[in-house]
Amino acid sequence: MSFRNKGLPASSWYTATAHPSPRLPALRGAQKAQVCVIGAGYTGLGAALELASKGVSVIVLEAATVGSGASGRNGGQVHPGQRRDQAWIEQILGPEDAKGLWQMAQDARANLADLIKRYGIDCDFKPGLIHARHRPGGEATDLRDIDHMAKAYGYDQISLISRDHLAEDLGTDVYYGGTCDHGGGHLHPLNLALGMARAARAAGAQIFEHSRALGWAKTAKGMRVKTAMGEVVCDQLILTGDGYIDGLSPAIDAQVMPINNFVLATAPLGDLADQIIQSDMAVADSRFVVNYFRKSADGRLLFGGGENYSPWYPANLTAFVRRHMLKIYPNLIHHPITHAWGGALGITMTRVPFVRQITPGVVAAAGYSGQGVMLAPYFGKILARASLGEMSGLDLLSRLPTPPFPGGKLLRWPALVAGLSWYALRDRL
Repeated sequence: MSFRNKGLPASSWYTATAHPSPRLPALRGAQKAQVCVIGAGYTGLGAALELASKGVSVIVLEAATVGSGASGRNGGQVHPGQRRDQAWIEQILGPEDAKGLWQMAQDARANLADLIKRYGIDCDFKPGLIHARHRPGGEATDLRDIDHMAKAYGYDQISLISRDHLAEDLGTDVYYGGTCDHGGGHLHPLNLALGMARAARAAGAQIFEHSRALGWAKTAKGMRVKTAMGEVVCDQLILTGDGYIDGLSPAIDAQVMPINNFVLATAPLGDLADQIIQSDMAVADSRFVVNYFRKSADGRLLFGGGENYSPWYPANLTAFVRRHMLKIYPNLIHHPITHAWGGALGITMTRVPFVRQITPGVVAAAGYSGQGVMLAPYFGKILARASLGEMSGLDLLSRLPTPPFPGGKLLRWPALVAGLSWYALRDRL
C-alpha cells in the first residue's frame, strides 16, 4: 500500500468503532465558494468550521473520505506544546516568539476541549500523558525542564515520575522513569474528525468526498480548483492534507515529506487491564522512533511502533508492530492481535510544521511530524482567519524554519533513509 489515501483502512480498530457517518457526494460540475479547502482532516475541518461559523461560504474537497488520512489513523495522543520543546524554540526564534508559540499551543489545547464540549463530540477523551525515558539518566534534565516551564511559562502541569512508580503504573520495568503532563491526554481520533465534520456541515460548510484536487490555478475570476468530475471557483484557497498533500505545491513538496507509521490493537486485555497503564494515561517514550501506547475505551492496548520511509507498508504489518510491543510487554506474547493498520504523516527537516502563505490568496499547513491531534484543528482556524485577512497567527508560525529536504522531491529519499535509519539504530544501542 502506498502513501496515496484510498480511504479508511478496514483493518483499523478506529474504522471498526467509528460512529455512523453519512457518505458524502463527490463534486460534480462547477461550484463557487468564497473559500475552497482541500483536505477533510483536522486542519481542513477546523478551517471549514471556523469559516462557516462566520457565514463564509466554504467547500471542502476530500480525496477519499472524511478523516481517512492521518486524522483517522493516528495514535490519538494529545501532546501539549509545539512539536519541538520550548528551549529549542527559544534558541531559534528568541524568547518573545517562543512565548507566543507556547500561548498558541495552549490556545490549541483549549480549542480542542471546546470542540469536544460545544459540539458534543463523543471521542473517549481521557486526560494525562506520560513521557517515559528508555535509557538511564535524564532525571536532572527533566527536573530543569519542569522548573523552566513553571517559571518562564507559568505551566505547572508536569511532574516527575520515579522508575519504580512508572513500572508499577505501566506494568513493565523497561523504562527508567519519566514525566507526567496532566495537560495531555488521548482520544479516538477518527471520531473526533467525524464529529468536526458533522459540526462544519451543520454550520453550512459543503464537504465533497472522493473529490481529489488535481490542481489549481489563478484566473481573472479567482482561484480555480479542478477535480476529475468538476471544479470549484473561489476567492481564497486553503491547502491541507499533511502526509497526503503531495502534488499541489512545489514549496510543500520540497519541505514536507511523507513517512509511514503503524499501530495495532490487541484483543481486550481482560484481567491484564488492571496491571497495564493503571492511570489510563497515554504513554510515549524517548526513542527517536517513538513507541506510543494507551488503552482503548473497551480495554484493549493500542500500540504504535516502527515506521518506514518508502511508499509501501511492511509485508506483515502485525508482526512488524508486534515485535516492538513485545519489547515493552513480553507477557502479551500469546495475547491476540485483532487489528493492525498504518498511515502516512508529513514530516519536515526540523520537525516543526510548515504553515505558510504559498502565494497571495493561498495558505497551507502540513508537516505536523506527529503532533497534529492537538495542533491541527487550531491551525485550521488560523488558516481560516488568514483567508479573511487576519495574518498574525500565520505570520508567527511562518517564522518556524522548515528548510527543503536535500535533493528535492525526486532525490530526497536516499539521504532521508540513511539519516533516519541512523537515528533508529541509536534507539537499539
